[in-house]
Amino acid sequence: MSSQLTGIAASAGIAIGKAFRYEEPDLTVEKKTDVDAGKEIKNFDAALEKSRAELEDIKEKTRRDMGDEHAEIFSAHLLVLSDPEFVDAVRQKVQDDKVNASFALNELADQFIMMFESMDNEYMKERAADIRDVSKRVLAHLLGKPIVSLAEIKEEVIVVGEDLTPSDTAQLNKEFVKGFVTNIGGRTSHSAIMARSLEIPAVVGTKSVTNDTEQHEMIIVDGISGTVIIGPSEDELAAYRRKYDEFEKQKQEWAKLKNEPSVSKDGVHVELAANIGTPDDLEGVHNNGAEGIGLYRTEFLYMGREELPTEEEQFTAYKKVVESLDGRPVVIRTLDIGGDKELPYLDLPEEMNPFLGFRAIRLCLEMDDMFRTQLRALLRASAYGNLKIMFPMIATLQEFREAKAILEEEKQKLQKEGTDVNDKLELGIMVEIPSTAVMAPQFAKEVDFFSIGTNDLIQYTMAADRMNERVSYLYQPYSPAILSLVKMVIDASHKEGKWTGMCGEMAGDSTAIPLLLGLGLDEFSMSATSVLPARSQLLQLSKEEAAKAAEEALTYSTAEEVQEMVEKRFL
Repeated sequence: MSSQLTGIAASAGIAIGKAFRYEEPDLTVEKKTDVDAGKEIKNFDAALEKSRAELEDIKEKTRRDMGDEHAEIFSAHLLVLSDPEFVDAVRQKVQDDKVNASFALNELADQFIMMFESMDNEYMKERAADIRDVSKRVLAHLLGKPIVSLAEIKEEVIVVGEDLTPSDTAQLNKEFVKGFVTNIGGRTSHSAIMARSLEIPAVVGTKSVTNDTEQHEMIIVDGISGTVIIGPSEDELAAYRRKYDEFEKQKQEWAKLKNEPSVSKDGVHVELAANIGTPDDLEGVHNNGAEGIGLYRTEFLYMGREELPTEEEQFTAYKKVVESLDGRPVVIRTLDIGGDKELPYLDLPEEMNPFLGFRAIRLCLEMDDMFRTQLRALLRASAYGNLKIMFPMIATLQEFREAKAILEEEKQKLQKEGTDVNDKLELGIMVEIPSTAVMAPQFAKEVDFFSIGTNDLIQYTMAADRMNERVSYLYQPYSPAILSLVKMVIDASHKEGKWTGMCGEMAGDSTAIPLLLGLGLDEFSMSATSVLPARSQLLQLSKEEAAKAAEEALTYSTAEEVQEMVEKRFL
């Protein structure tokens, strides 16, 4: 008899196949004393080298298959292997306590993981995951235990595990791995994001799939609803094979819309754009028929290296993207470092709450030379297409005016040097801070456009870290409070003849799309793979009906009431 689990739908699609139970090797460590410290340290260094070589290979494969943005995860892992505070501490413990290297590594890794996990800071919590992943790899080499490589799977399976680390997910071959299911995880975990890039159906956070599934047992993964069926009956298999065929047909239908405009049922046009991290992401933009780029996250140019990128390096990257879009808009966000993204070579002081600290435009206005270098590269690239510049984390008009003044200074210098610059360059801001949304009427008089960053706007409005599972119920994109702020921004821009886009996760959310259309959003920017489903949905929506629904939503008291209303009317 079949059983059913419910988890989080992390990557859309249907997968049917035999379970491949992914279990890590037994890395139990015994403490040994009076060891030959020199020999132990030599073994530890050899294990580090093996691990480094493997991670370099994984990083390169990830870069080829998924682009620089995902490959940067492994830059962080490689940094752990060369972090003197970690590896030197292991060597010192072996030397001082005369214990085996595997025991020293295990004990210190646990201490570091516990320390980072206890911090109220998502960036630091991610470092704990990096240390766990890397230390297991080194420990396996020290203990002579084979590391199970998911890259070696050569039959069609569904991977079932406690969790998949970034290095696990990067090794998945979608020809054979048809889906995966985990006990833990969320929609914004590394493995979920990478699954969506690979277009592998995934359900995470089931809590018990590893206990409930036998090796090679037949399993169904419904990455659309978040359902997992273990040991399905013939009727269930037949039903899901039909559902799989329907989804594949749906994808073919979406593909037909690649070169079509994004219009509602009653003929209202909006722009569907894609978010990118590096020029390597352009293939997804073109393959999915995006009408522009609504967010180019430039910080990935600065990460995974030992020094700041030069003006020439940046200019080359921006020019490539702008030219590739052939006149379509490209909104490029200036450096957004801080919060969950750090640059080791900047040596910034640790902060109690970096998401509310010295980051993004605040950092750039103080680190004037770094900011000017980026602005010069952007201004030079603007001559090659429809480039628009956007400042992140703007809280006050004074910040915007200061940033704009620096841009104008660099523009005049370039023009005096005889360098071509687009004279009609649009300059906008990210709306991520509630006070900025409230002040939108004032900002709209001075900016050329707004782009609403809902990921941060929601967590700042609700005072709830969206990555913290204990308060995740407060991450409510359909909250009337959030919708009211979105309406304020859109209305303010339209009153001044300006436009508003959205580049947070909400822009590609099928429940949010009718509301955003109704509120008058001009540009929806999302992950490239969400563009065609969103275009298909828009074709079924009437702007007039959506406007009535949005107006009604603003009168409700809870996000649940809004969601229920949208699902009844439009989904």
